[in-house]
Amino acid sequence: MSGHIRVKICGITHPDDAQAAVDAGADLIGLNFVPGSPSELQIKVAAEIADRVASQVERVAIFRDAMPDELERVLRRVELERIQFHGSESEEDVEAIDLPVIKSIRGADPEAAEEYPGAILLLDHPSGPAGGGQAWNWSESLHLIEQGHDVILAGGLNPDNVGAVLGEFEDLLPWGVDVATGVEGDAPRKDPARVAAFVEAVRKVEASE
Repeated sequence: MSGHIRVKICGITHPDDAQAAVDAGADLIGLNFVPGSPSELQIKVAAEIADRVASQVERVAIFRDAMPDELERVLRRVELERIQFHGSESEEDVEAIDLPVIKSIRGADPEAAEEYPGAILLLDHPSGPAGGGQAWNWSESLHLIEQGHDVILAGGLNPDNVGAVLGEFEDLLPWGVDVATGVEGDAPRKDPARVAAFVEAVRKVEASE
């Protein structure tokens, strides 16, 4: 297997955790603006995190069914490279954003995938709570990759299982993998050692033939 699998460390809540993700070799970090989430950020903190790792990693803002004024409020004050929609947003909502978009869908639903042709698809648990960190049969996403979709595997991944999960994909690599609770220490803070172990496990898969 060869190629580059993007690693996204989601739910970053502290500038030091963002730096740890960068130091480990992550490609993206997720900044959560979903009300009520354990990793929900205030704009001031999000801006501090984003500034700490500017030009070192892609910064992704996560929203769930946010109103346009809330999107604008965040985008005006926090430097970002991507937006992730984690709710019931429509194709029109996705296309209205000037930045590249990641759209979360339930499992590997081909009909849902076709609704967002311009987005990278984050595939979470088919029936569990969105962003709940529950494991599922990630290999079900193979058919979407075969059809040309860029997908990010999410839900229940951790340093101990991500290598085996990716090994099932052989030559059909996902665009990326996403982890949040799987690398936490004292939640919602990340454990730098677990972050590094997660990235290392992904890179080992990339290097194998």
